[in-house]
Amino acid sequence: MATSTSRNGRPHRMDGMKVDVILPCLDEAEALPTVIGRLPEGYRAIVVDNGSTDGSADVARAHGALVVTEPRRGFGSACAAGVAAATAEYVAFCDADASMDPAELPALVRRVEQGTVDLALGRRVPTTRGAWAPHARFANSVLAVLMHRATGYRLRDLGPMRVMRRADLVALDLQDRRSGYPLEMVLAAHAAGWRVDESDIGYAQRVGDSKVTGTLRGTVNAIRDMSRLLRAYRREAPTRAVAPAAVRPTAGPTAPPATAANVAAATTASSPATTATTTAAPATTEEVHS
Repeated sequence: MATSTSRNGRPHRMDGMKVDVILPCLDEAEALPTVIGRLPEGYRAIVVDNGSTDGSADVARAHGALVVTEPRRGFGSACAAGVAAATAEYVAFCDADASMDPAELPALVRRVEQGTVDLALGRRVPTTRGAWAPHARFANSVLAVLMHRATGYRLRDLGPMRVMRRADLVALDLQDRRSGYPLEMVLAAHAAGWRVDESDIGYAQRVGDSKVTGTLRGTVNAIRDMSRLLRAYRREAPTRAVAPAAVRPTAGPTAPPATAANVAAATTASSPATTATTTAAPATTEEVHS
C-alpha cells in the first residue's frame, strides 16, 4: 500500500493548488532539486518513490514535495499511486530526471482548462545532442504509427509529459502497472471519446542513468508491454462502442476522422445495453521506469 508524507512527517495539505504533478521516481536524487524547483506557482510535486536507494525521498521532502512510497515496482504502479494521492482538479505527469522542464506544463494545463482538449500531451523535441537514444526514438516512432492505426489519433510521440482532469483520469480505471501505462491511457481515452492532442516541449539530456529508454533491454521491455496492449485493443475493436454521453466533440488535428461507420457505431451505442470498454492484460512483476 502506498503511503505519503510531507517534510515534517504529517499528512500533506494542498491549499490554493490547482495542479498536482506526479513524478514517478527511482533513484533521481540528483535531478529532483532542479525538477521540483522548476514547478510554477500553484503546482504541487508528488514524488512517488518506487524503491530508490539514493535518498530520493528525503531530497524530495527537503524541497517541499509530497512523497508517496509505492513498494510495488513498476512505472504504472508509481503513476497509479500518484493519482490516488492527488487532490487537485488537474493532474500532470512528468519525468523526474530533469529531461523535460516542468515550467512548460502551464501551456498544456491551459488547453485542458479551456476545453480545447481532454488529454494534452507534450511532444518531445530534443534540445541537446544525445538527449534521445536512437533506438528509443525509433521505437517511439513505430509505436506512434501503431497507435494511429488503432485510434486515428495523429500523435508523433507517446511522451511522458501529459495533463488531464483527475476525475476524468480516475474514471478511465487504468490497470497496467508496467511501462504500458502511458499507452493504456491514450487507448482508454480513445474508447471514452476523449479529444487528445500534442504540442512541442523541450527534451534534454537526462540527469543520471536511464532505467528504460536509455538501455536496449529497457526499450525492448517497453515495446513488449505496449504491443500487448495494442493487440488487446485491436481484438476488442469490432465490439467496442462509445456511449453518446461519453463522446466529446472532436477538436484539433489529432481527432479521429469522422466516418459513416463511426457515426453508425455511436448511434447503435445509444442502446442502454451498450457500454464503452477497454481491457489491459494483467500486470507482471518486472519493474520499468523512464
